[in-house]
Amino acid sequence: MSNPFFRGGSAALPATGARLGRRGSGCLRSYALLAPATLLFVVFMFYPLAYTFYLSFFDWNMTRPTKEFVALDNYIAVFTDPNFGRILGNTALYILLLLLFDFAAPYVFSFLLSFVVRKGKQFYKGAIFLPSVVSLVVGTMIFVWLLNPISGPVAVLAKGLGLTVPIWSNTQGLVIVVLSIMTSWKIFGYNFIVVMAGVSSVPMEVVEAARTDNIPTWRIFWNIVVPMSSATGIYVLILSIVTGMQQIFTPINMITKGGPDNASTNLIYAVYDQAFGYFKTGTASAYAILMMLLFGFLLFLEFRFVERSVYYEN
Repeated sequence: MSNPFFRGGSAALPATGARLGRRGSGCLRSYALLAPATLLFVVFMFYPLAYTFYLSFFDWNMTRPTKEFVALDNYIAVFTDPNFGRILGNTALYILLLLLFDFAAPYVFSFLLSFVVRKGKQFYKGAIFLPSVVSLVVGTMIFVWLLNPISGPVAVLAKGLGLTVPIWSNTQGLVIVVLSIMTSWKIFGYNFIVVMAGVSSVPMEVVEAARTDNIPTWRIFWNIVVPMSSATGIYVLILSIVTGMQQIFTPINMITKGGPDNASTNLIYAVYDQAFGYFKTGTASAYAILMMLLFGFLLFLEFRFVERSVYYEN
């Protein structure tokens, strides 16, 4: 008597083998499609990062044919530098200002254009996004002209009102604020468009229901719009920090060179200054690794505490 469990077994084995073969070919195709992007990451990201970490243990000025191994001396030199505390504080202040200008402000503008402003929305969107297509170098030159404390339009207007415009590039504290505004002027438009897409996805029915219940506008923004668009918000949060810290190098290098007295120097500019100003490749590499650790720490905090409250629609 034939066993029903083995009926047709000889035909099932080739079918199973065919499925496994198709699955294997699908995996190979997937790896083949991922290979170009993976190669680019390895060549332009992972290898430079590994080589930077390697150089941080050597004393080398980029001209000598040999490198001198100094172990942790470069890191010790960074931490014992009397300017390191100021540089670290400047970096933290830059990050806070960039989050204010390029994360919080786009959220408010997006909410106003989505749920408050009734007319001229397309004009406002285009006007806000327009600076994003302008070179940051050009934008920096425009700001230098506008804020010239002697002959700039702002100085002329202030003089007419009986006021005096300070020399912001030589003023402690104020220089960081102005440089952050210059950078944010360039970044704001792109972040605004991205946040606008997330805010516009909030169902209008929910907002109208809240208005029917006489909920204040600020509570609609804080308790409804922000949580329901948080998936987009966390992306813009990361983008504001990483892109902002990279872009702000341009106005620093063009205007202040890290001055006055390191008042505008941050970790990223310190990398450039040590490498191409003093030709201390090891110290510059140590600064670069510390900057990467700072980014990693901020990402850890973000995903550890912020990601838990992110709302994903589906």
